Amino acid sequence: MSLSLPQSEIDAAAELARLAAEIARHNMLYHTDDAPEISDADYDALVRRNAALEATFPHLVRADSPSRQVGAAPAAHLAKVAHARPMFSLDNAFSDEDVTDFLGRVRRFLSLADDEPIALTAEPKIDGLSCSIRYEGHRLIRALTRGDGQVGEDVTANVRTIPDVPNTLPEDAPDVFEVRGEIYMEKHAFAALNARLLAEADDADKVRQFANPRNAAAGSLRQKDADVTAARPLRFFAWGWGDASALPGTTQSEVVAAIRRWGFAVTAQFQPGGSIDAALATYRAIEAARADLAFDIDGVVYKVDRLDWQARLGFVGRAPRWGLAHKFPAERAQTTLRAIDIQVGRTGKLTPVARLEPVTVGGVVVTNATLHNADEIARLNVWPGDRVVLQRAGDVIPQIVENLSRDDTRGDWPFPTACPQCQSPAVREEGEVDIRCSGGLICPAQTVERLKHFVARAALDIDGLGEKTIQEFFAAGWLHTPADIFRLHMHRDALLTREGWKEKSVEALFAAIEARRAPDPARLLFGLGIRHVGAVTARDLVKAFGSVAAVAGIAIRAQGDEAARAELIAVDGIGPVVADALCTFFAVAQNRDTWNDLLREVAPPPYIANVRASPVTGKTIVFTGSLEAISRDEAKAQAEALGARVSGSVSAKTDLVVAGPGAGSKLKKAAELNIRVIDEAEWLALVEATR
Repeated sequence: MSLSLPQSEIDAAAELARLAAEIARHNMLYHTDDAPEISDADYDALVRRNAALEATFPHLVRADSPSRQVGAAPAAHLAKVAHARPMFSLDNAFSDEDVTDFLGRVRRFLSLADDEPIALTAEPKIDGLSCSIRYEGHRLIRALTRGDGQVGEDVTANVRTIPDVPNTLPEDAPDVFEVRGEIYMEKHAFAALNARLLAEADDADKVRQFANPRNAAAGSLRQKDADVTAARPLRFFAWGWGDASALPGTTQSEVVAAIRRWGFAVTAQFQPGGSIDAALATYRAIEAARADLAFDIDGVVYKVDRLDWQARLGFVGRAPRWGLAHKFPAERAQTTLRAIDIQVGRTGKLTPVARLEPVTVGGVVVTNATLHNADEIARLNVWPGDRVVLQRAGDVIPQIVENLSRDDTRGDWPFPTACPQCQSPAVREEGEVDIRCSGGLICPAQTVERLKHFVARAALDIDGLGEKTIQEFFAAGWLHTPADIFRLHMHRDALLTREGWKEKSVEALFAAIEARRAPDPARLLFGLGIRHVGAVTARDLVKAFGSVAAVAGIAIRAQGDEAARAELIAVDGIGPVVADALCTFFAVAQNRDTWNDLLREVAPPPYIANVRASPVTGKTIVFTGSLEAISRDEAKAQAEALGARVSGSVSAKTDLVVAGPGAGSKLKKAAELNIRVIDEAEWLALVEATR
């Protein structure tokens, strides 16, 4: 993927928004459906593009950035169980420079001297399905997939059939211990499984074979019948741990060594803590041996070895600050562009999609690729019939990186000037890179896409309301707004007359809908589909104001009240772009009517934070000046763990100011408003007293 980046902040913000939506879709296809549309290399290319933009425009990093998301929601047919400790994933690196930058961030966060050594472990990143296996009283009691990081799928019975997973731990192991690792399938076993499925099929043309070992492992683990899983050649490598009553060491290397002693397989390529040069040497050695390994890998994982430093570093968004996945380079292939189709999204964005002559890239057959927008088509100068180069390295839909048939004398491919769905004018707003349908809610494509978004796994997650069902009910005239979903029971008799709907399936659908009458408030806000308000941003807003109704209320007030707008912008992670998007949404009378209609059908509870009780719980804190013992990021993380809200500005609603050397206007304003001020030492004492 070309790393040529936009020059303007407006273009960069627009592309970051597109990448967030695109990568979220592919996360669901990969983690939940086990049916990726692109290779891991394609996925990494999109992630790399996102990372490059965020590095160039750090002030534009979105709250719903792919770098802050984990996996996808659990599958419907498996029981859902909350992880005792969240099971996050890792940020990615794509070069030695990225790894050096990672180490620099660690050093700055911990306020370490330049010559202070930081030991890193290094190990292959297995391309499999992450799993957490819990032992209590030294006996295996539960196994969960990663799921969305907070809630996983209960696969206990199936994991018990894997020979690499012991049913008991030795007596010297802690009483409670979760071993985390990767369930995978070796390459030769994958080939043998596909051959067996083909041989056992009655109709060879209809047999469903697995695309790659990762999909085979995921599909085999998620079987309803554990006997089917037992017949599949699954393996398990341990790479870490979750909840634990005690730890058998003070470093990552020591704990992994103990897990190996307890009977778990750990990759032979695991390297204990060493310098960054040693870690990069391990990366190059593993990359050189990649093709000869018995299992698929897509990179090398580095972790800060000292566990006390890991505890201080903590997490940001979806990922630990103390770990990094160094991915291998993307794969490329050539093919022919057959056609360019235009898709209309829920915000009216017209997205061009390249229809391709099928080509295999990294073991996956690719038929579609994103062309992003009209500017990208012009940059590549692509027309149907051109020979193009694909790269898989970032999301699920691959990226066209080069046009081998480029002919600048023929001009640009004519991008539509009208929406292909409703024929409304397609316009580009000033400063925008995207072209959007101006039809709004009269555009059927936008209405349907908004409904799909509302019921998606990251939003209300209503089982039984998939894309086809939403389209069917919309065509029948039953669905136009989210509130209509909760009135579908009024069409029960008519639904029973439709093909494919029986008493049992109808009742299951209605039960799933009823189960969302008291939805998670952040998921409900995210489900509204407000531009720039992703899943993480929605949770930040609800956490800051206490309820989804309060968020809507301040967005309505902020339209003519500068104080309310300032309060909205002051929420950490919420800037003018998000504030304006919220105000714009609730300024539209039809949107307010839709929102009020929805609240007549659902009753979202107030936000309840999972934090330690402390004297600052529920308080608003401002950090100003220089901090010397800890970094600003660490102080913010400490405050949030104590249930406080961190603001970037001092106002009458500020409860506490922590001031270091060099504090200026904020300290002066705190004095004017008679707000309590403490120094860094007092703050650290407060934090220590709550442990």
